[in-house]
Amino acid sequence: MKTYYAKPKDVIRKWYLIDVKDKILCRVATKIAVILMGKNKPIYTPNIDTGDYVIAINVDKIKLTGKKLEQKMDYTHSGYPGGHRFTPYKVLIAKNPERALKLAVRGMLPKTKLGDKMLKKLKVYRGEVHPHSNVKNIEVINI
Repeated sequence: MKTYYAKPKDVIRKWYLIDVKDKILCRVATKIAVILMGKNKPIYTPNIDTGDYVIAINVDKIKLTGKKLEQKMDYTHSGYPGGHRFTPYKVLIAKNPERALKLAVRGMLPKTKLGDKMLKKLKVYRGEVHPHSNVKNIEVINI
């Protein structure tokens, strides 16, 4: 038997629309990461970006379970001594919910240049309206 390896020119990309209203952050992030990597396709190859585009809407209405809103922190560092900042997810979701979802998905993607390329295919928006309505054949996924 021969092993099939996908070539970049053979990959056909689709668009998926996911409404994350009242969904749990990490459960949505795992589904999105699988689609971005292309693991839901039979042509998945680890060293080729075989994934699809994902549009996530209503991110401002995403949920966290347990005490994560108060206890979970977003850590950033400026690179200078004492330049670290901790932001509770309660504040992060109120100010920048797009960052919360992108951080969760980023943690589930490869930590390489390929992972950066995959993350660029994720489009995140706060409300129902998104600028990709002119794309043909957007498939709506209900998670």
